[in-house]
Amino acid sequence: MLRKLRMGMVGGGKGAFIGDVHRKASRLDGQIELVAGAFDIVPEKSKAMGDELFLPARRVYGTYQEMIAGELALPAAERIDFVTIVTPNKSHFPIAKAFLEAGFHVYCEKPMTMDVAEAKTLQEIVKKSGKVFGLNHNYTGYPMVKLARDMVRTGEIGAIRKIVVQYPQGWLARAEEKAGSMQASWRTDPKQSGAAGSMGDIGTHAENLAEYITGLRVSEICADLTAFVPGRMLDDDGNCLLRFEKGAKGLLHVSQVSIGEENGLAIWIYGENGGLEWHQEHPNYLHVKRINAPVEVWRRGNPYVAAKSPAAAKATRLPSGHPEAFFEALANLYSGFVDAVRASDAGTKVADDALDFPTVADGVRGMQFIETVVASSKAGAVWVKMP
Repeated sequence: MLRKLRMGMVGGGKGAFIGDVHRKASRLDGQIELVAGAFDIVPEKSKAMGDELFLPARRVYGTYQEMIAGELALPAAERIDFVTIVTPNKSHFPIAKAFLEAGFHVYCEKPMTMDVAEAKTLQEIVKKSGKVFGLNHNYTGYPMVKLARDMVRTGEIGAIRKIVVQYPQGWLARAEEKAGSMQASWRTDPKQSGAAGSMGDIGTHAENLAEYITGLRVSEICADLTAFVPGRMLDDDGNCLLRFEKGAKGLLHVSQVSIGEENGLAIWIYGENGGLEWHQEHPNYLHVKRINAPVEVWRRGNPYVAAKSPAAAKATRLPSGHPEAFFEALANLYSGFVDAVRASDAGTKVADDALDFPTVADGVRGMQFIETVVASSKAGAVWVKMP
């Protein structure tokens, strides 16, 4: 397939943060071209967004159902290869299901669905369809996250004892949903967001990052969720004690009412022989800690990083000292997704290193995490086993 992949998008209309991020990141490697979309539930707004993106009017649709019908009516050489879904959580499942069953590959925002039952159903649909499904846990695309994972895999810090992961923000410290904020309104609405607020929005990123780097799965959770802002129906703060397989213990806390915090995702991993520390707001550095030794700061783009982790080297786009971050991390996930789509359509096996992006299985895992946390908190912060 010696051409760009044709991408469609559902959601991502005017004022939508993450849709614009996907459009920009997907273009970085020159492998993807946005050719169609249904960008808003209001058809006129969808058309206006299409005009801004210089798309032909016939490829801008009022609904995702119209988009599927319209694309299938085109010759195979013109229709989209995959769709990116960047809508509120409630519509992820029906949109993904419809596109998969129509024969299109899917890249979807997280959380993947509204509950575990939907997630497992979607997993079966993906399997039956034979199509590629990518999920946007974009923090796994950072080079130094991959370095940390490979250091753990090779025993650099020994058996894992403790994992601390946090994700504080402060943007919902006031009732922004009542002040006209589109981003706040759906995230705080259980009908659109699901059973959890902050824990579903950013807590799933923290859980995914911990399991991705360590290779350990959470086995039990003791959680305490709070909605601090009066009248808010979903949690805006959460604290969890974690038990991992193989005896590791952990702490996970997230908050969207921590005033002064912006996007403070960070993780600390402690093993028998050393520790690792990574901060999303300073993503080009990994702190490596050893017994009775100075703390080492490993910097992205250097030869010693490549020697330790080919995956980190592959995910690095710029020479050392030239910062790269959020867009590039997402572009790394799209790069693997593109390779998988090309291999799928050609009927060939994709290289293992290209499959280093979150899939439908990670989506199921995220929903199991949310439901376990909510169940624990509702029961009075008791230990609950995670599937």
